[in-house]
Amino acid sequence: MEDRHVSLPEFNQLFGLLDDVDRAYFAVFDGHGGVDAANYAATHLHVNVALHKEILKNPTEALKDSFQQTDEMFLFKAKREKLRSGTTGVTALIVGNRLHVAWAGDSQVMLVQQGKAVTLMEPHKPEREDERMRIEALGGCVTYVDCWRVNGTLAVSRAIGDLYQKPYISAHADVNSFELTGSEDYVLLACDGFFDAIRPHDVVDLVLDHLMQNKGDGLKAAERLVAAAKENGSSDNITVLVVFLRDPREILAACLRDSKSLNADAEDSPFNFFSSETDNRSKSVTTKS
Repeated sequence: MEDRHVSLPEFNQLFGLLDDVDRAYFAVFDGHGGVDAANYAATHLHVNVALHKEILKNPTEALKDSFQQTDEMFLFKAKREKLRSGTTGVTALIVGNRLHVAWAGDSQVMLVQQGKAVTLMEPHKPEREDERMRIEALGGCVTYVDCWRVNGTLAVSRAIGDLYQKPYISAHADVNSFELTGSEDYVLLACDGFFDAIRPHDVVDLVLDHLMQNKGDGLKAAERLVAAAKENGSSDNITVLVVFLRDPREILAACLRDSKSLNADAEDSPFNFFSSETDNRSKSVTTKS
C-alpha cells in the first residue's frame, strides 16, 4: 500500500485564480495494489479541480467531478500499462469562509471546533448497507473473509483506479460543504490506518495533550497522532495531515481559560485536569506521512 498527502495553500497562485478569494487545498490518498494510483491522484486531482469550469461558482461540484475525471484518466493509463492499483482519497478545499470536502473510500476528514469533534462525513466501506446494496445490484458480492471485502478481494468499496474491479469499486465521490465561523480549531485528514485505531474524540485529547506538553507549538501534532495510532495497534499505512485554522497557542489558551472557569465554579472538586501555563505566539500547519 502507499499513502500520499498533498497540501497546496498557494492554490490561487499556482493556477492563476485572480478573484481575491483565498483558497487552500489538502488531500490524503491511501493506495492499494501498488503506488501508481495514489501517486497519480496526488499529482492530477487538484489540477482537475482547478481547471474545472465550476471551480469559482460551485467548488463541491468541481471536487466531485474531478474524482471521476481523475479515475477515467488513470484507468486509461492502467489499461495501457496493465496496472492493477487503486487508491481511496479524501480532499478538503477551503474557499474563503467555506470548507468543501469530497471523499471516495474510507479515508476521512474531521473538524475540531472549540475543542469538540465535528463529524463531516461517513466513510465508504463494503459493510455499509447502501454500499453493499449498490455492489450487489451491479452483480458483485460483499463477503467477510478476514474483513469485509468486495468480491472476496478488496476491503474498499470506492476508489480511484482498480481497473479489474469496476464497476463494483466506484470512483463516485460524496461531497459536503460547511461554513467556517472563525471558531474552528483545525481540520484533520487521515487514512483508515489512523481512524481504525483512533476515535475522533480521542484526537481532541491527543492534540490538546501535545499542545500542553509543547507550550502551544503545534508543529509536530501530526507525528504525535501517528505515534498514538501505532501504539493502539495499527499495522496499516498511517498518514495524518493536520491543518490548524487558528493559532495553536490560542487553542491551548482557550482550553486553559475554560478549565479555570470550571474549577472556579467547583473549587472544592478534588479533580484538577489542567495545570499548565503558556505564552501564545505563532501559527503553523502540520503534515505527516
